[in-house]
Amino acid sequence: MLCQECRQRAATIHVTRIVDGRKTEMDLCEQCAREKGEFDFFVEPQLPLQSFLASLLQQAQARSAPQALATLTCDNCGLTYKEFAQTGKLGCSKCYEQLGERLEPMLKRIHGSAEHVGKVPKRTGGVFRVRQELRELRERMARAVQAEDFETAAKLRDQIKKREKEVE
Repeated sequence: MLCQECRQRAATIHVTRIVDGRKTEMDLCEQCAREKGEFDFFVEPQLPLQSFLASLLQQAQARSAPQALATLTCDNCGLTYKEFAQTGKLGCSKCYEQLGERLEPMLKRIHGSAEHVGKVPKRTGGVFRVRQELRELRERMARAVQAEDFETAAKLRDQIKKREKEVE
């Protein structure tokens, strides 16, 4: 496919824009994409997640007291909160412990939880999988009670009791 701008080189970049509810798509070559400003993400080699975290940290930094953030430093590697906010990277394993009080609200906002509840391989993690299922069942039961759907809550309660016996 040829570039829609110059119609000379092969299109290697697909650009999709949604502005005011209208979707426009373009296929551009690298050179035309650079000229149109669609290729800026290669100027600063950062992972999108790092950029995202850095922008969240800078917003949080703007909202909180600068003196408090200026004093936050990792005792192990010397990384400051300001450096972390700029790069989105922690310096060592101790950074999370030292800067954790500032990171936890951000992690909850991004992931919905500060605790990792990722997938477990099917061949392993039997007890862990049942505990994770129990946690999900309890959350569903609490939502059912809150919605006053007591029949569903009773069924979920029975499933929880059954699973708890399996863990024992």
